[in-house]
Amino acid sequence: MSRREDVVVIGAGIIGCAVSRELARRGAAVRMFEARTVGAGATQASAGMLAPYIEGHARGTLFELGLRSLAMYDEFLRTVSEDSELMVEYRRCGTLEVATDAASAERLRGMAEGEPLLQWLDRGEARSREAALATSIEGAVLAPGHGYVAVPPLMDALAWSALRHGVQIEAAHRVTGVRVDGAGVTITTDDGTSWSAGRAVIAAGSWAGFLEVNDPAAASVRPVRGQLLRLHWRGTPLSHIVWGPDCYVVPWQDRTVLVGATVEDVGFDERTTAAGVRDLLDAACELLPETWRATFIEARVGLRPATPDGLPFIGASTLSDRVIYATGHYRNGVLLAPLTASLIADLIIDGHEDPALAALRPGR
Repeated sequence: MSRREDVVVIGAGIIGCAVSRELARRGAAVRMFEARTVGAGATQASAGMLAPYIEGHARGTLFELGLRSLAMYDEFLRTVSEDSELMVEYRRCGTLEVATDAASAERLRGMAEGEPLLQWLDRGEARSREAALATSIEGAVLAPGHGYVAVPPLMDALAWSALRHGVQIEAAHRVTGVRVDGAGVTITTDDGTSWSAGRAVIAAGSWAGFLEVNDPAAASVRPVRGQLLRLHWRGTPLSHIVWGPDCYVVPWQDRTVLVGATVEDVGFDERTTAAGVRDLLDAACELLPETWRATFIEARVGLRPATPDGLPFIGASTLSDRVIYATGHYRNGVLLAPLTASLIADLIIDGHEDPALAALRPGR
């Protein structure tokens, strides 16, 4: 890098924080803007699952990205914890993807065949691993390398790590416009203030389309509401993340569990609803009947940023290489955060375009 890059990052969710921190670690001067508070958007309603074999059933680009990013997680968490001096709960406890009928058993058994990192378990084997599973299940696929990270402490650690690397955080500053001018960009906030920088990274999630950036890629990101429950578990202790056809259950070490998540195309409606809570509880009780004994703690909601083809936008805008996208991660923001941060920093700091970016280009 011949000179110190100055970058503004728009959005302080998991992606914006990870990108800002990585850019600053590599020597960039970074200012990160957030309309609310750090991690207050879709990130705060994330269960933190790290499960590429489930999220990437099609075994395509998303699957490959997930595997790459999962392989980075041990080092990512180690350095974030060291930088921030904060502990983050992170476990590779494995997932059990449960078959509830003969058709799903056949599909999951076929998926596990030929995959050395997956194991098909029949009903008895699955229940020996996880005694709380319903007796009516047909079996499950075990992915022992999967796990989760506790998102609230991760966000605290990421923010502190970013600050210690020199990132300036501008919370409660909503960016309204991005304009390319000369050799850089100018952004405008809702109070009329303008800020200039060499590059702008759009990590605004579902709100990317509200930016006056004159780019169809931003306008094509849409919100998908996801509701998440937090319960205090009072049944047989859970050893794995349990994933069924209509919900997943993530057990934390403090005996709470996260139950998610609804998938609702309702625009920018950020309400938790009685229907969402009911549907998740019903699904969890079918999978793990002891859910009925759990204590309800809270419900959360986030608007997950979805793109037309389900892959994130990562890379330079078609209008200018001064505007970079890192958005549209849908429900894989936590999983893909380390890889996204690395790809963006490689592009901005080193001028290196990873081959994976060909499939992730904004405006594709």
